[in-house]
Amino acid sequence: MGDVAMTVPVIRAFVEQNPQVKITFVSRPFFKPFFDGIENVNFFEIDLKKRHKGFFGLFKLYSDLSKLKIDAVADLHNVLRSKVVRTLFALSGKKVAHTDKGRKEKKELTHAENKIFKPLKSMFERHIKTFKQLGFSVDINTPNFPEKAILSDEILSISGKKENFKWIGIAPFAQYESKVYPQDLMQKVIDELALDINNKIFLFGGGKKEIAKLNSFSNNRSNVIVVAGKLRLKEELHFISNLDTMLSMDSGNAHIAAMLGVKVITLWGATHPFAGFTPFNQPINNCLVSDREKYPLLPTSIYGNKKVAGYENVMRTITPEDILSIILK
Repeated sequence: MGDVAMTVPVIRAFVEQNPQVKITFVSRPFFKPFFDGIENVNFFEIDLKKRHKGFFGLFKLYSDLSKLKIDAVADLHNVLRSKVVRTLFALSGKKVAHTDKGRKEKKELTHAENKIFKPLKSMFERHIKTFKQLGFSVDINTPNFPEKAILSDEILSISGKKENFKWIGIAPFAQYESKVYPQDLMQKVIDELALDINNKIFLFGGGKKEIAKLNSFSNNRSNVIVVAGKLRLKEELHFISNLDTMLSMDSGNAHIAAMLGVKVITLWGATHPFAGFTPFNQPINNCLVSDREKYPLLPTSIYGNKKVAGYENVMRTITPEDILSIILK
């Protein structure tokens, strides 16, 4: 989800600055709402369960896309599946380019020994370079964001009217445990924010286990509201666009909020913003990282999927007071 969300600001800037070009964005149907309202973008829904499933399904995908008279292919994912499709287009004489994800530099950033600790290119810069290889320039330095969505009655039945409240989103989960802020400390953050009756805290997540934890976080407070499981993605995007700020782990929710122009605060455990995944248009000061003096091997992972003995509690070096301070600021 985060990978797709990080393409949105680049695609939005591309079509604004190259209005004569039509983009066909190929991805899973679930992500179609990400591109709603962006002119000259046609979303092609890949069918990974039937028609486009497996190796031979990629040939059908190529055939289906060829009918759209595509002139060039930008592979922003650069995985085996997309490599096959772009190769077929290249063999047919079309111009192709792919995003260099910087895998070598990322390995050097996470090495236990001989670590090269320096900021790498952001994914946004890498995607821009891909389009440049196709002959198109993209500038994201002065981005335009969509207007805050008008909230439907369905959403308002959950949120209530905004009025003079500060709307604070919190997405306390991530795919891997090494990127999740300790539950007891997150409870302190939520409790402190909830003391101000002018704050409304909205909790985001998904799945039964996460929803159960979110309900525990809310503790039946009237100004702490669990959003998870109550809205479709399109409505959730509308909701997020109206937040004043989003507190998130290094996860998809951070990138979703950022692509909508919301101020985002992120918490980093085993991973680090130097890997190039800082949410779009957010200052580095909004990225609260774990203490590298106490844990010098950080970052130990790019995606959070690697565990290192003795590094289970790195996020406890980020205090609730640190988080509250930057939220209130």
